[in-house]
Amino acid sequence: MRIPYTDILPPPTTIPATARSLPGAVAALQEFLHAPPPRDRDVRSASTVILTGAGLSVASGLADYRGTNGTYRVNKTYRPIYHHEFLASHEARKRYWARSFLGWTTLRGAAPNAGHRAVRDLGRLGFVSRVITQNVDSFHARAHPEMPALELHGYLRSTVCTSCRNEYPREGFQAELARLNPLWDVFLRDAITSGALATEDPHEKRARGIRMNPDGDVEVPEAPYTTFRYPACPACLGSPPTLADGARGKVEVDNDGAWSPTSNAGILKPAVVMFGESIASRVKEAAEEAIDGAGKLLVLATSMATYSAWRLAKRAKDRGLPIAIVNIGGVRGEDAFFAGLDPDQPGSRGVRVDMSTDGLLPALVHELQQPRFGAAGAPPGAVLSGVDNTAGGKNIVHQDHR
Repeated sequence: MRIPYTDILPPPTTIPATARSLPGAVAALQEFLHAPPPRDRDVRSASTVILTGAGLSVASGLADYRGTNGTYRVNKTYRPIYHHEFLASHEARKRYWARSFLGWTTLRGAAPNAGHRAVRDLGRLGFVSRVITQNVDSFHARAHPEMPALELHGYLRSTVCTSCRNEYPREGFQAELARLNPLWDVFLRDAITSGALATEDPHEKRARGIRMNPDGDVEVPEAPYTTFRYPACPACLGSPPTLADGARGKVEVDNDGAWSPTSNAGILKPAVVMFGESIASRVKEAAEEAIDGAGKLLVLATSMATYSAWRLAKRAKDRGLPIAIVNIGGVRGEDAFFAGLDPDQPGSRGVRVDMSTDGLLPALVHELQQPRFGAAGAPPGAVLSGVDNTAGGKNIVHQDHR
């Protein structure tokens, strides 16, 4: 995954112009979802694929990248760890796991929000066939297990060994971190008790001496990261792996079971695609197949600054798929996605909405259930369980987005 743009992107042009209001945006997206695929293009299906980003999880209390309170705006010194740094440096791993140890509690305690549930309901109504997400929080998997999401950048719910590729649940790993770092565990418990990790206000967090970044990363300025310890891969500890050069790997631990820098294998990393790391071929191919088998692409709460996401939208555009984008703030290269689009079309061939998904998606689902419109895969007037119709009046402006 290439390093994303960190600058704030230019503001978008709303398409169609009537989509500046919540009712107008809902109407445009209705047109988009109901319209048949264009006849002049090699489009094989009428189904819609959704591509989501970090902004969708902001309403769950997680940090994003470019929103009003996004990390790139409020924490100018933030720099994500690169994959090669994690692999090469014991000190870098200490720093990463210490910050992740503090952030995991917030991520674990968060839950899917109305936006995730609306995506679920769009699937149940028959409008959406697949979801591709850049998010690593597993909220899609929890919100709609019957419509699995392809996790483009992996997931934080597991760790994976860089040597043997065995995966381990994060809950057990978190318990090991607490055991190996009792003083850090006390600090975490105190932070939880004080509410320092519960507030969604980044300014209040900084006043309490912490910075919450995306993907479960909590920064504590001047914290003694060099004291932090982390466990070795248990499989490699029991049976050292063979290295790429054919030599036998060495995995050693201290008296408490923490990975020792005398080792050259058995390093555990989060099961996510780190910055500078390549996406697995099977995941890349599955994402491409999802785009190739779709009739439309709906992009939600992402600026597509990462190349892995942008290239999927570009692939959809090159195939002639209509594209709708819902995101507060600019999107990487978005002018190209709507080039040549008739400005008077009502949304059937393309939509660009500068609006939060929090209120818009539940409102869209509510309208799609009404008898006057019906649904793609459900009888007119079908009522879906769990839809918060009262959310349709909200227009919360606070997200964006990886």
